[in-house]
Amino acid sequence: MYRSSILSLSAMMTLALVLPQTGAVAQPKPLKDQLVGTWALLLADDVKADGTQAGAFGPNPLGQLIFTSDGHYSLQIARSNMPKFAANSRQKGTPEENKAAVQGSVSYFGTYTVDDATKALNIRVEGSSYPNLDDTRQKRQITSLTDDTLTWSNPITGNPALVRAEFAWKKVK
Repeated sequence: MYRSSILSLSAMMTLALVLPQTGAVAQPKPLKDQLVGTWALLLADDVKADGTQAGAFGPNPLGQLIFTSDGHYSLQIARSNMPKFAANSRQKGTPEENKAAVQGSVSYFGTYTVDDATKALNIRVEGSSYPNLDDTRQKRQITSLTDDTLTWSNPITGNPALVRAEFAWKKVK
């Protein structure tokens, strides 16, 4: 009996030393740590009340999202088929060219925090190409996060035909 107790104790001590080194009992990384890096846009869709989806920035939108380890972010999204300005100067765009540029892109930057328990991404917008976002706080509900992909949704306000926006991003390696 004494011998079997010593063998069991010895086996448990060996496991206690080996398991942490193999990662078998490793704790999952906090969401904030998983977000850090550069992400390329895969999907930016508006969802209507009937569940149908429409590309918010047209087909094949372009986008980049960067999260830093110290809590800063930068996001840019643009239509892939935006027409060039005829004058070749952003300061000399026609009203139609300026309208297409404004409606076909958005960028904003600021700081972020993550609530692991609720999977909420909380952002503070410091500056944006859409000035109404400046100095606002917003919440994105993370619906999936893996080593390779990030998806979130957020409610849409101000347009009764739309209920939420959905975004998908791929980690840039």
